[in-house]
Amino acid sequence: MTDNVNHPSHYTTGGIECIDAMKASMTSEAFLGYLKGNIQKYLWRYEKKLAPAEDLKKARWYLDKLIAEVEPCDSE
Repeated sequence: MTDNVNHPSHYTTGGIECIDAMKASMTSEAFLGYLKGNIQKYLWRYEKKLAPAEDLKKARWYLDKLIAEVEPCDSE
């Protein structure tokens, strides 16, 4: 899927999405921390951007990924 906020074409190389490669290279705990760190980064700096909504959308995208990662744990 390509969108200008989180899935521009340069995020995929050789058919592998960067976020999937990041997840595969980390432990589950490290990946959750990576997602949380990205959320914090985008929330931290959105007010200083010319297009603040774009960073808020990026934070939301990472938050949705984080929720999807922890949701299976909620049902156990």
